[in-house]
Amino acid sequence: MAPTEIEITAELVRDLLRDQHPDLADRPVRLGARGWDNQLWRLGDDLAVRLPWATQSADALLRKEHAWVPALAPHLPLRVAVPQRLGEPSERFPRPWIVTTWVQGAPADRAPATRAAESADALAAFLTALHRPAPAEAPVGRGRGGPLGEQVEEHLTRELATATEAGLIPDPDAVRAIWQDAVTAPDWTGPALWLHGDLHPANILTADGTFCGVIDFGDLCAGDPACDLAAAWILLPDGAADRFFRACRPTPDPATLRRARGWALLRAVTCLLIAEAGDQGRPGGKPTWGPPAEAALHRLVATAGR
Repeated sequence: MAPTEIEITAELVRDLLRDQHPDLADRPVRLGARGWDNQLWRLGDDLAVRLPWATQSADALLRKEHAWVPALAPHLPLRVAVPQRLGEPSERFPRPWIVTTWVQGAPADRAPATRAAESADALAAFLTALHRPAPAEAPVGRGRGGPLGEQVEEHLTRELATATEAGLIPDPDAVRAIWQDAVTAPDWTGPALWLHGDLHPANILTADGTFCGVIDFGDLCAGDPACDLAAAWILLPDGAADRFFRACRPTPDPATLRRARGWALLRAVTCLLIAEAGDQGRPGGKPTWGPPAEAALHRLVATAGR
């Protein structure tokens, strides 16, 4: 499936609802956000419609959320966008779409967490609740949740070279040293745990300086918790990571922390490039992702070797 070429408008959203979920079609519709994979349209005060618009993979990710998130959501201490309805491809719109609950809050790329202790505790509670053994039929991540192996390393090498050439990496040697330490850490040998898989600032919401919600479970998968624990450097204010790790249950071992730094490095570099893409007209590009990614790189370099 190629990226959607159909213009998504409020009228299109209403038409889709009339066709497949007519009991929702009379609610007010207004644009909420244009993300990397999906557009989000508010549906009244308590629902939202998510439609894929810019990536080929979004179709399967939406179906995955619809299948798995409703069972996980009741056990999580932060509010999440829970799928309520599934829209199937049609002549009007040739891709699947979903209706979810609306989660109130400001994305952390625009309103970062500022209350360090409260944010560390909230994030630790969320991941402790989520990181439970997943069933055998749980989805496999797109490289996430697996080892920092050759494929992931090749991806980072390309992105790091691009970011370095663009002058986005303040200390390339220190960054490479962090990565080398991560890839030489022992692999995860525990059970495959449920993972969010994409905890970056645009996917977590804040209110009053701390975290209040988590959205976009499209990369939900099972595997090594280091992928999610990377959020300590990506999302938390300076100085909050140690409190976060102490609050996590079980407390991450040193090898897991080393791998988590590698995942944090990969996410920070990727977000820097996506921020730049926003200035180049790429659909879904997010210039607001740049400052938190830069801050994450500084935190990683400052804590290297700890």
